[in-house]
Amino acid sequence: MRLRLINPNTTVSMTDKVRCAAEDAAPPGVRIEAVTSAHGPAAIQGEADGRAALPGLLDAVRQADADGVDVLAIACFDDTGIAPARALSRVPVLGIGQSACLASLALGRRFSVVTTLSVSIPVIERNLLFAGLAGGCARVRASDVPVLELEQPGSDAEERVAAEIERAIAEDDIGAIVLGCAGMADLAARFEHRFGLPVLDGVVAATRLAPLLAATPSPPPCA
Repeated sequence: MRLRLINPNTTVSMTDKVRCAAEDAAPPGVRIEAVTSAHGPAAIQGEADGRAALPGLLDAVRQADADGVDVLAIACFDDTGIAPARALSRVPVLGIGQSACLASLALGRRFSVVTTLSVSIPVIERNLLFAGLAGGCARVRASDVPVLELEQPGSDAEERVAAEIERAIAEDDIGAIVLGCAGMADLAARFEHRFGLPVLDGVVAATRLAPLLAATPSPPPCA
């Protein structure tokens, strides 16, 4: 089966990071494809960026349908445009935010989300409520790391995210951390080893969930 991950921002290095994480996690028989939106913001930080990313995202959804992929995943933790993408697409559409939170609950773990900037917190909290996942989330926390700093070699972004994880573990009575940005996809394994509890990345979670959805018939898209 073909899983195509759509990065709804225009930063190619983030798409490459997402592709690598998905390829490492892919079960046998799952072919990974990753594409970058042709137009939109360089990073999605809050509701306004999500709106600006929507036209490029939906263009990529249409192209994926034309290309005959089996499952789509939106590679932004805000699950940018997931409702209109699902209405448009003829195949299942995953969001990496929903996927990571579902994975934590499947493990029986109450979680906190550690994301980038505080402007993303209301979007994530609203998504958790809409998806029925809010009861499993102790708190959505911001590390105050701009998304694009995660793409800069030599920055202190990783340690700033780690510091927020430490606070979450100390304060939130949780059994897992969910990383709240696709740009953190390369950090999960290191953080899990460092902190000794599950640290869940949505790219990996969506990749592992995709084969199940590929076997489930989808309703026709809205007219």
